[in-house]
Amino acid sequence: MRTAFFTILAIGAALAPLATAAERESKVADRLNAATDVLNDMMRASDKGIPQDLLNRAQCVVIVPNMKNAGFVFGAQYGRGFAMCRRTTGVGWTAPAAIRIEGGSFGLQIGGSEKDLILLVMNRDGMNRLLSDKFTLGGDASAAAGPVGRDATAQTDLELHAEILSYSRSRGIFGGLTLNGSTLRPDEPSDRDLYGHAVTNREILTSNVPAPPAAATLEHDLNRQSSRK
Repeated sequence: MRTAFFTILAIGAALAPLATAAERESKVADRLNAATDVLNDMMRASDKGIPQDLLNRAQCVVIVPNMKNAGFVFGAQYGRGFAMCRRTTGVGWTAPAAIRIEGGSFGLQIGGSEKDLILLVMNRDGMNRLLSDKFTLGGDASAAAGPVGRDATAQTDLELHAEILSYSRSRGIFGGLTLNGSTLRPDEPSDRDLYGHAVTNREILTSNVPAPPAAATLEHDLNRQSSRK
C-alpha cells in the first residue's frame, strides 16, 4: 500500500510540469486567437479602422489584445501580444514573435480598462528597433497616433516620418492614455511555450521559422489583409 502511494505521488510529480506547460501553451493560443479578432475587427471598421494603404506599406505589425491600464492620476499599462514582419521575399508574413509592452503615463486617469492595440512598424529602422532586446516608444523609436478611416492617408510630417503608428480599441472608461514612454521587449517564455523550444524574436522575424498550428489563423488572416502578392 505504501509503495503504491509513493508511486502515485511520483507519477503526479512527473505529470505536473507537463500539465503546467500545456496550460501555458493554451494561454498563448488564446492570446493568438484574440490577436486575430483584433486585427479583423480593426480592418473591418471602415470609419475608424486602419487605412488599407498604411497596412500595405507597413514593414511589421504588432498586435496586443487586452492591454491592461489602471491607476489614479499616475497610470500603468501592460500587455502581451505578437509581432509579425514581411518575409524577406516581400511576399507574406513571418510567424508571430511574442512581445511585451510595459510603461507608465501621467494625466487624467481614473479607474481601469483594457485596450486592444495595433502598432504599424512603417520602415526598416522601426523593424530594427523591434529586433532589439528593448526599445522605448517616443524615445528610441519615433511614434505617432495613426490616422483612422479605411481610405484615410497620413497627412502630417509626423505621421509620414514616424517609425511606428499606433491604433487602439477601447473597452471600459479611461482617459489620458499615451504610449510614449512605453517599452517593448521580447516575451521569451511565451515564445518557448508557442514553439516548444528556445527561439529568439530575431530568428522568428528574419528567417523562415514555420508558424506553429496555433498561429495558422492569424498568419492566414494577416496575409489575406495585406500579402503584397
